[in-house]
Amino acid sequence: MKLRFLGGAREVGRSAVLVNDTLLLDYGMKPAEPTQWPVGSVSPEAVVASHGHLDHVGGLPALLSGRDRPAIHWTPPTGAFTRLLARDTLKLKGGTMQCPFTETDVQRLGEVSVEHGYGEPFEAAGHEVTLFNAGHIPGSAHVLVDDGETRLLYTADFHTHDQRLVPASTDRPDADVVLCESTYSDVSHEPRAQVEQRFAQALRETTVQGGTVVVPAFAIGRTQEVLLVCAAHDLDCYVDGMGVEVLEMLRGYPAFVRDPEALRRAKSNARVVTGRDGQRERIAAQNTVVVTTSGMLTGGPAMTYVPEIATHPRNLVAFSGYQVEGTPGRDLLETGSAEINGRRMPVSARVESFDFSAHADHEGLRAFLDDYRDAEVLVNHGDRCPAFAAELRDDGYEATAPELGETVTV
Repeated sequence: MKLRFLGGAREVGRSAVLVNDTLLLDYGMKPAEPTQWPVGSVSPEAVVASHGHLDHVGGLPALLSGRDRPAIHWTPPTGAFTRLLARDTLKLKGGTMQCPFTETDVQRLGEVSVEHGYGEPFEAAGHEVTLFNAGHIPGSAHVLVDDGETRLLYTADFHTHDQRLVPASTDRPDADVVLCESTYSDVSHEPRAQVEQRFAQALRETTVQGGTVVVPAFAIGRTQEVLLVCAAHDLDCYVDGMGVEVLEMLRGYPAFVRDPEALRRAKSNARVVTGRDGQRERIAAQNTVVVTTSGMLTGGPAMTYVPEIATHPRNLVAFSGYQVEGTPGRDLLETGSAEINGRRMPVSARVESFDFSAHADHEGLRAFLDDYRDAEVLVNHGDRCPAFAAELRDDGYEATAPELGETVTV
């Protein structure tokens, strides 16, 4: 089996791996400035998308501009999320050099869509493929690829502990090669109950003391997780941005969430913001909590809320997820200022980060890989892939970290 790494190798973002020159696993974008897309040209016979986050599916419409349009295989939520993200990308970047696809290409996503449930083998580009729950977001999948000689398990993003929104990854199919993500390979997540307690306390204290809390959250997965946490801790909040549409969409996929009734209660607990007639500015002046996109301050309603609360230290920006290097969110965490709406803005409001990660940490990664000690391990999707591969080798694994653009035969 031949693997060509077009993205996601020794980096977080633009995941894309070509198998045997015919089957493409993911085709994402990296939300830096400028936006980065997978390297090289590719014309796959078929695509399998692991889950509906921009760094894994953000570039898929660009594959549909020619005559040969590959079928795209995914779970039902992943297909729905991908179309939503593609429309949003067009709105933000359409008509510029930063967007490699058109509205026509986005419309074609529905034409090439092939949906699958977990544990149902199917054929794609001459390979047998099976999807397994990855425990990351609704519809996220480990992808098992069998070409008749080699069985590759592409973990994509996964979590080994339950979240409020989705149950943990538990399937461990036999594989000869494991292509494993490593986002948090040097991190031990704080127990989720403790994170929730600190989060709830920080939000409650801020509002009681006359401040406003802005919680930047990824639209798909994290917004809904944070709303579930707020409801469980009796925290009133507003919800704004694309996460509102995702929340509504998930009503149609109850089999892919852990507790549909809890999600319904969380939706009822949050007041939806429409953004009309200065509503966001008025909300920002209240002593309240606003859960809003984008999670890394790269766009969305957060670009209104953060400037509105930036000047006073009684306010709080509470990040709920990983901040990719080069994004305004990462800048704000590290420097106390960020480029927002085209200008560098110092932020006097307090800035904190809460680890609601939907990825396995070091312990989770090692526990997962413990079932694959006889397999070859390829490490990707991380800022320190070579270091984690070296750690695995020291423990007896056959492990490497492919480079961007490299072709590996396994």
